[in-house]
Amino acid sequence: MSEEMKAPDNSKDFQILKKMGELPGGLVIIPLVIAVLIATFCPQAFQIGGYVTALFYEGNACMMGFFLIVCGSMINIKQVGMPLYKGAMMTGVKFLLGVILGVLVGKICGPAGFLGIAPFAFIATITNSNGSLYISLSSQFGNATDTGAISVLSLNDGPFFTLIALGATGLANIPIKSLIAVVVPLLIGFAWGNLDSGFRKACKTAQPIVTFFMTISIGAKTDVKTIITAGAAGIILGLISASTAVLFFFIVNVFLPKKERNAMGCAIGTTALNSAMTPAAVGEADPTLADYVPMATAQCATASIITLFLCPFITAFFDKYMMKHQLGIYSPEGWAYEKGLQYAVENEQPMARV
Repeated sequence: MSEEMKAPDNSKDFQILKKMGELPGGLVIIPLVIAVLIATFCPQAFQIGGYVTALFYEGNACMMGFFLIVCGSMINIKQVGMPLYKGAMMTGVKFLLGVILGVLVGKICGPAGFLGIAPFAFIATITNSNGSLYISLSSQFGNATDTGAISVLSLNDGPFFTLIALGATGLANIPIKSLIAVVVPLLIGFAWGNLDSGFRKACKTAQPIVTFFMTISIGAKTDVKTIITAGAAGIILGLISASTAVLFFFIVNVFLPKKERNAMGCAIGTTALNSAMTPAAVGEADPTLADYVPMATAQCATASIITLFLCPFITAFFDKYMMKHQLGIYSPEGWAYEKGLQYAVENEQPMARV
């Protein structure tokens, strides 16, 4: 059949993935909202079993592992030091701020805490970060060195740092297996990507798709009912945790070279849902705090939800600010300079001089 006789293709291309990518934080926020709404009003949708449950409810760990391979493939062998430096620096900043805040609350308000928020709840919330959300945001606002930092940032998962801060050294063992479990997929991607440019290109194409489905599995375990359980105290704790994103943005960029400065400091201003398991570990380590465990658990869970929604917006705001003023990665020395120039042209702003 000749080209002239072929029927024209009148199907409309909605370019959904492209439009989500153009929205600040869209690849994270949109699937997150969808998942939370389903988990709140129709939770059984995630529990029908088979591939649906495996992918959308239980798939977070698997998708994160795959995503780490994808991101590892984009780490250049000449730049391996930067991911480790970023991870160690951000982990240290998170830990110090959480401990300082918790100790201050304990000294001033005692074990009952501030507004019903126990000191160890502050420490558990601030020192912990949502690794899945951090990785998702790094795909849109950072590069492979930012994603690679998760190999160190993963140390703040669970009660490890909280127990250290509270002096429960008997239970504070370094989770070596958990750290290895994060490093292995990164190393696989790193090795393969540096040996095979075709694999690296394929991973770059797959990144936004993996981000979308990974974020759905994050939100599938969260619903708005948790906010009601913890009440105002949980919301306040979440707002305090989210507000640290602004502080981390400035502190983290102080320690980075100009060409590496970006909005990813904001991305550690989160609390992971697994922080809700920390109060129970604290209660076991110190039975005198057992009475505070139930409420602290609900408060940590609420804080994780609050930061889950606010952090992408805060990160997107500072990314746009840096792009507008051509700072950091958007400066002439930065790897995203061309993107900054495009933004300046589209918004009729003067371009930075090279």
